Amino acid sequence: MRYISTNDKAKPVSFKEAVLSSMASDGGLFVPEKIPLIDPHFRKQLLSFTKEEIAFTILQPYVGNDLTNLQLLEIVSHAFTFEFPIKKIGDRKIYALELFHGPTWAFKDVGSRFLAGCLSAWTEQRDTTILVATSGDTGGAVANGFYQQKGTRVVVLYPFEKITALQEQQIAGLGENITAIAVNGNFDDCQRLVKQAFADAELRKKISLTSANSINIARWLPQMLYYALAYKTIHENGIRSVICVPSGNYGNITAGILLHQMGFAFEKFIAAHNANDTVPRFLQEHTYEPHKTIPTLANAMDVSDPSNFVRLQYLWDQDLSIKKIFTADTVTDEHILNAIHDCWDEHHYLLDPHAATAWDVLRRNGNEGLLLATAHPQ
Repeated sequence: MRYISTNDKAKPVSFKEAVLSSMASDGGLFVPEKIPLIDPHFRKQLLSFTKEEIAFTILQPYVGNDLTNLQLLEIVSHAFTFEFPIKKIGDRKIYALELFHGPTWAFKDVGSRFLAGCLSAWTEQRDTTILVATSGDTGGAVANGFYQQKGTRVVVLYPFEKITALQEQQIAGLGENITAIAVNGNFDDCQRLVKQAFADAELRKKISLTSANSINIARWLPQMLYYALAYKTIHENGIRSVICVPSGNYGNITAGILLHQMGFAFEKFIAAHNANDTVPRFLQEHTYEPHKTIPTLANAMDVSDPSNFVRLQYLWDQDLSIKKIFTADTVTDEHILNAIHDCWDEHHYLLDPHAATAWDVLRRNGNEGLLLATAHPQ
């Protein structure tokens, strides 16, 4: 498998080169040159496979020869040690795919642990600095995934006083090879600093630099696993395959759409936004115009210029039918609070603020489907 840039100016690279570079030399994000199709027999027989076997089968075409089959199997076996249960919420036709059963209680554990495994397998590389921007949960997941891992130094940039106390403790409380930097700004400012570092040719000559944000291909691709597990449960239980994803930087929902293009057909993808509504406005007005980032109760989604949106655009340029199954909606803080209250009061199911955006959107879009609960409610 080769990877090309979304800017289409850099030469194609291997999986390993894409992971270690994180961003293409022309400033674009890496995307697969071709999207592999999954064996229909495998898709039909999902019930007979473990989640590790499913992850291996989905990811192997993307890895190619840069990891042996044994290395890849060891990585996915370590990365996906926790479960991804689907819970029906009361008597409604809304279900929650719980992605918060990993060590830091957030869906970012999936990609972070996979990326850490890849870098660990390439032991011949010189010491690597992993630079990451976070709006909340990414930083903790990356710090946990790389903590005390030899040959790596992690630098996490987070917006000062704009993440929770628990998130800050997960990022700044470890020490050793984890360095936390509070930035006087918002997530977009942190992300801008990361991009500037990767664009600095002199800096990259001096140190081996990679990113653990979802701009990195090894953070982005493994997220397809839980969509495959959802596909398995959806078809086993007759759940409508409308997938509603709390969306900030767009790595999560774009991974699901990539799996859809591999042959795991879903009916619809809905991106649930907080007040930072750049993409919903883009779909209505056909003008991509990020506004100043607005702090909200769903703080990990406080992103006005999502990096991975260029990957979504690349995917729908390859397959225009994607535009027919993708939509986006926005939710206010008042709606978030009402959703948390109503869901608990009516069904005794506790939503965190991010999942609450998806719950509210599904209530307004047919009142059935599967929402991704991306962070622990407590």
